[in-house]
Amino acid sequence: MIAEEKGLDLVEIAATATPPVCRIMNSGKFFYQQAKRESESRKHQRHIQVKEVKFRPKIDEHDFQFKRRNVERFLLDGNKVKSTVIFRGREMAHNEIGRRILNRLADELGEVALIEVSPRQEGMTMVQILAPKKEAAPKPAKPKKAAKAVKSAGARAVAVGALKSGNGE
Repeated sequence: MIAEEKGLDLVEIAATATPPVCRIMNSGKFFYQQAKRESESRKHQRHIQVKEVKFRPKIDEHDFQFKRRNVERFLLDGNKVKSTVIFRGREMAHNEIGRRILNRLADELGEVALIEVSPRQEGMTMVQILAPKKEAAPKPAKPKKAAKAVKSAGARAVAVGALKSGNGE
């Protein structure tokens, strides 16, 4: 009744409290501000992906270094990495080779990675999960697409201008 006289709404703020808390206010403004606060808090959250890198027991040195650099790049970007060694057939008899590969990877990336899950056998695969260290700050994303769009829009404008002027140049 009081809310109607003032042209406002009766809004229930905390329904679970005893007694329930209500407030006389402009509900449209309140819900708009609440939605803005929620979207602002979501904007500052970081979604962590789990990238996977697969190894084989007979991996060559160059291939190992190449995959190690990829793992390091993923970790510096702030993502977790699931490193997997896949065994086939008789390779399962020498699963210590796979454990050696995963331990070597963890040792070489000791400055940027924490071992979240140590190497463990899961059927025909051996899995280890590495997480980025807190000190290794993620790199900011580079806006490459915006620059390309501006460049291509400028090229279109030049092309359209040449067509309008009648020059074929």
